[in-house]
Amino acid sequence: MTTTTVTQELEQIFADAGATGFLHARAIDGDVEIGLNAGELAVTASVFKIPVLVETARQVASGERSWTDRIRVTPEQHTLGPTGLSVMVDDVDLSLRDLAYLMMSVSDNTATDVIMGIVGLDRINATLRELGLAETHLVGDCQELLSNFTQDTGLDRLDVNLSTADPQVLSRWRSLDPAQTSRTTPAEMTHLLKLIWLDQAAPAEACAEIRRIMALQVWPHRLTSGFPSGVTLAAKTGTLPGIRNEAGVVTYPDGSRFAVAVFTRAHSYLDRQPAVDASIGKAAFTAVESLRG
Repeated sequence: MTTTTVTQELEQIFADAGATGFLHARAIDGDVEIGLNAGELAVTASVFKIPVLVETARQVASGERSWTDRIRVTPEQHTLGPTGLSVMVDDVDLSLRDLAYLMMSVSDNTATDVIMGIVGLDRINATLRELGLAETHLVGDCQELLSNFTQDTGLDRLDVNLSTADPQVLSRWRSLDPAQTSRTTPAEMTHLLKLIWLDQAAPAEACAEIRRIMALQVWPHRLTSGFPSGVTLAAKTGTLPGIRNEAGVVTYPDGSRFAVAVFTRAHSYLDRQPAVDASIGKAAFTAVESLRG
């Protein structure tokens, strides 16, 4: 199958799901790659937590932090979110490593913001520049990304029904605009993943810990859904109204490894979009299989 034909197939997968897709896949141990809108800016949503984890691991490797540093999180520090510390009601005392685990495994917004307060937004962006990601930029933590919803739309985020809200009103939210929010390109995200898997994003021990934590993500409905049993995945999802993403590395039983990043923009703001979720796995599998040849 030619690259042009694969690209057309990828476009059709996303179109059938009611979305526009942005995808890039590349071999970890080689130079083959394939993309669809791979150089275009996309909203990261929670995929930005991968760079946060990278900077955290780098600071631990340098001796500035320790994975066993103890951190107390109180309800007053909570950021809106449906999982982890964000929905707990009591004070919690845990390690920096376990905060990172919650950030990546269940996309805990509170854990993310606590970590970002420790490692620093400027440090994260500086590391992205150092690693060659010129287009990838974080504008703030989860609180920053979520807090401007009412200001931009005039709606209450806790009360709004995405299925019935006016799409033109929702589209005013700056956190859905890659020019105004945390952003990347599919090609830059797979570049970062390749650096992590080749121990080039940080010292080898730090990269190994990043990979271990990323492999603990619990969500099975996007990338994982497209691959057969026996193929393992270490990845991070991202979700906002109309936005469904995932980026990670798939490893086949024969040891071949591929970084893949899929970003989607649905044609509606429905809060449940199973067809778009499934298209991420289907498109990723199609792209990776074309590279396996």
